[in-house]
Amino acid sequence: MCAKRLLPLFALCCSLVCLPAWAIDVGEHAPNLTAKTLDGETFDLRKQAGQVVIVNFWASWCEPCRAEMPAMEAYYQQHKGEGLKIIAISMDEPEDDAMVHKVMAAYSYPAALQRDADFKEFGRVWRMPMTYVIDRQGVVRKDGSVGDPKIDRPLLDRLVNPLLAAH
Repeated sequence: MCAKRLLPLFALCCSLVCLPAWAIDVGEHAPNLTAKTLDGETFDLRKQAGQVVIVNFWASWCEPCRAEMPAMEAYYQQHKGEGLKIIAISMDEPEDDAMVHKVMAAYSYPAALQRDADFKEFGRVWRMPMTYVIDRQGVVRKDGSVGDPKIDRPLLDRLVNPLLAAH
């Protein structure tokens, strides 16, 4: 085949790579997520019915990820008694396990390594941080694949407080 004929096919392939990854949308029921946490416990999203859950995909090399973790920790400490759960899924490679453990030592919410978690129904994790918020009925209220990925205290107060107040 000549190069002229391959050019349109190449352009199509390149454009498909640039499309946003499939993901769940706000207003949909969250798919299941299971994980073996760093402390050996099992996290199962289905078993969190009645809780507000924050699912945070992060990596130890990701500066914006690490920058938002103190706000999530402070928020978790303040609201865990109200039914707030957080699970942090590290997207690091196995050679970075020591760094993941070091980073997570400063935080009390559970974390898991991507290889110890099943989250395929969430779609491809294509940016980090990528954070989802799921209400007490299991409905996605923040889709981590769209909008500003930054999680900070004002966003948590604005988005999660009303979900915690709804019993």
